[in-house]
Amino acid sequence: MHMTSKHYNLINTNQLMKFYKCKEWLSLRQEALKRDNYECQRCKKKGKQRQADCVHHIKYVKEFPAFALTLSNLECLCNQCHNEEHERLPNQQEKKIINQERW
Repeated sequence: MHMTSKHYNLINTNQLMKFYKCKEWLSLRQEALKRDNYECQRCKKKGKQRQADCVHHIKYVKEFPAFALTLSNLECLCNQCHNEEHERLPNQQEKKIINQERW
């Protein structure tokens, strides 16, 4: 997918919720889930099978906005693995984690 100035602006002005709701991201997210058979890739590497709930940017969006819409920069993860990646505690009350990267 092609990054536009609109996408860069949303990321650079910390409007990530709007970025994660844009049609380009939602389409690419579905493509990544299909590619990975809706399975958590980290659990799969450990011999476990768990449904992927999140699509994680390997190179973080804020640090590498140019890769925000790059399929090869995406990894499908379950909520637990995604929380571990971002060092979130399971009972953290700050924000409730919900699907589609709306955290």
